Amino acid sequence: MKIIWTKSAVSSLENIKNYIAPESEYYAIDSIEKIISAVEKLSNFPRLGRQVAEAKSEDVREIIYGSYRIMYKADKDTVYILAIIHGARNINNLNPRPWEIV
Repeated sequence: MKIIWTKSAVSSLENIKNYIAPESEYYAIDSIEKIISAVEKLSNFPRLGRQVAEAKSEDVREIIYGSYRIMYKADKDTVYILAIIHGARNINNLNPRPWEIV
């Protein structure tokens, strides 16, 4: 399966890196690489994650890496990475909500 990163997901990665980098450039890069590795597993196992309860849709799923929820939507040949959101955030308050992007 092909993996496509939405602009929102790429922006999330950049924000995570920029948040961690002042403390440790090494850890910032390492964290991003591990998130990308977790996402790459979806190319072989697109149903790996659990359903996002807030989305009320079977198509919107998430995998967890550390404190982050990696939200995605899969169709028959593509996985769309929608967002990477810290688990402490209330995603119902986001506008647009991650599952409304694609």
